[in-house]
Amino acid sequence: HLTMASFVALLLSLPVALTCAPQKADYVVVSCFPNAIIANVPECPYGWEIDQLSLGGVCYTGIHSPGYYRFIIPDLTPRNHSYCGTQSEYMPGKDAKYIFYNSIVSNDTSLTVRNQPVNYTFSCVYRAAYLVNNAVFSQRVATVYVNNGSLGTFRSQLSMNVFTNSKFLYAKDAPYVIDTSEIGSEVFIGIEAKGLSNRFKVVINNCWATPTPYSTDRKRWSLIINSCPADYTVTIFDNAKDSRSTFKFNSFRFQRLEKVSTVWLHCEVHICDAERLVCQPVSTLQICNHKHEITLIIFPLL
Repeated sequence: HLTMASFVALLLSLPVALTCAPQKADYVVVSCFPNAIIANVPECPYGWEIDQLSLGGVCYTGIHSPGYYRFIIPDLTPRNHSYCGTQSEYMPGKDAKYIFYNSIVSNDTSLTVRNQPVNYTFSCVYRAAYLVNNAVFSQRVATVYVNNGSLGTFRSQLSMNVFTNSKFLYAKDAPYVIDTSEIGSEVFIGIEAKGLSNRFKVVINNCWATPTPYSTDRKRWSLIINSCPADYTVTIFDNAKDSRSTFKFNSFRFQRLEKVSTVWLHCEVHICDAERLVCQPVSTLQICNHKHEITLIIFPLL
């Protein structure tokens, strides 16, 4: 017969049952969204419980979903410090990129550690430059296209719309048709990135019009060059100040084409990280006027 003391001693000597089955998991699945990053690791990696794993060694905010431990970076706009150790880096150049990176690390506060330490480093890469185009006025309308690919998904948030006036409150219903008597009327354009963190601003670099959906069409008329108006009818209202940039120009038609034709607008824009870069175009009115005079010679109306 066991005494109470010996029974307690026996219980203490028995091995403690694990609450999760250890997995030799050496990978992390990452989803890069415009305003959030989600990292998943297989549950119980090398025997670590979810409350022993932290994001960036700072936040024990993991969520247990079936088969995975999930860690979420919900906002790419850190206040005073990076969210849970998230770091960002801007890679300038012809194909500029933003890189956000963090890690999921094990942290056991007990005296001895019996599990293999883990450090899941992950990153999300977002391209900074995009090309958007749309049919701005015609007897037919087309979908918004983004021709450039992306390692992240900023591009899925970009849209170009024609608005009713300079307040840019209401977009015009498709199709937007201009009669012959209305040629020369004002066309109000807004390019917007929805769902991004406030740190990112939309910057319009160049805009031009073509009679076809192809941005490389030789028959083209420039409207904005290097963030400056290329035509005296062009007025830029906002650029690089917010998630939406706006401008207007006077409608026109291409000569020597059928009477009913489509004018397509193409704009090169990039997403600028205002916390790391100066997003406002460095151009004075005098510089823009100088560029305006040059472009009228280089890009004659066809």
